[in-house]
Amino acid sequence: MKPTLLVLAAGMGSRYGGLKQMDGLGPNGETIIDYSIYDAVQAGFGKVVYIVREYFREQFEEVVKQKYSKVRCIDGEPLQFQFVVQELDKIPSQFVLNPERQKPWGTAHAVLMAKDVIKEPFAVINGDDYYGKDSFRILGEWLRAHEDSKGVYSIVGFQLENTLSESGGVSRGICSYDAEQHLTDVVEHHNIMVEADGVVRGDNSSNGEHVDLKGKDLCSMNMWGFTPDYFQFSEDLFVKFLEENSQELKKEYYIPYVVDTMIKQGKGRCDVLSTPSRWFGVTFKEDRPGVVAKFQEFADKGIYPTPLYEK
Repeated sequence: MKPTLLVLAAGMGSRYGGLKQMDGLGPNGETIIDYSIYDAVQAGFGKVVYIVREYFREQFEEVVKQKYSKVRCIDGEPLQFQFVVQELDKIPSQFVLNPERQKPWGTAHAVLMAKDVIKEPFAVINGDDYYGKDSFRILGEWLRAHEDSKGVYSIVGFQLENTLSESGGVSRGICSYDAEQHLTDVVEHHNIMVEADGVVRGDNSSNGEHVDLKGKDLCSMNMWGFTPDYFQFSEDLFVKFLEENSQELKKEYYIPYVVDTMIKQGKGRCDVLSTPSRWFGVTFKEDRPGVVAKFQEFADKGIYPTPLYEK
């Protein structure tokens, strides 16, 4: 079984100022997604599904087909690609969209857009985050081991100190879990940074408190592992979400909300998988030079081939 990689690539990146998903950051213009796909293929993934917006789908699809035309999976078969569109009006027919709403419905809504094209265990990642080789290896092994499972999901937890930005405060979901590494809660914290006294602190979104955090705390970087039964639960929950929020202008339907609801209702378990990888990304424009330098370092050390893909 070859798991599928679902890439959330529909966001514009408002703080960054443009389409981060198509920004060439590697020595030969490679994007962060290029590195994620390379690592996923090495970890045994066989298909990539992109969640995109309609206005840039054609351009995006053309670039992908040209760039990855020679990529082969570890079994020698061509890597498969599919493209699915997320738009505001893609909601159940019984609901009427508020014409003033402009904000997307969120990450869990984006994942639902792929329910008709994914029938195997799959990973979910952001298109503008670098997760590292170990993360894809760990998640790929977990997905293959749970091919026939239902109600069992996973999250790759990154050490908080490996996910911070030198350019400003970041938002992270801090994971809580039991002795068996089963997720019990994810609490979003905002404006997380190392402060002048060397302590990592952030604002707890649930109570507004400015709290101390530990560098070794595991946090969510939106790297999840699901089996296909996830779709039905999320689809049903989305209906309930819209019954209360269909006229809201900004409220979103997030993956952690779906997983948390599953856990609280006793309908699912989420394993917390720890990775030694160091995350990096372009949350702010000021992050870009450091990311470019990091990919150049990877090339210089032979960690990745350069160019990453044959033309």
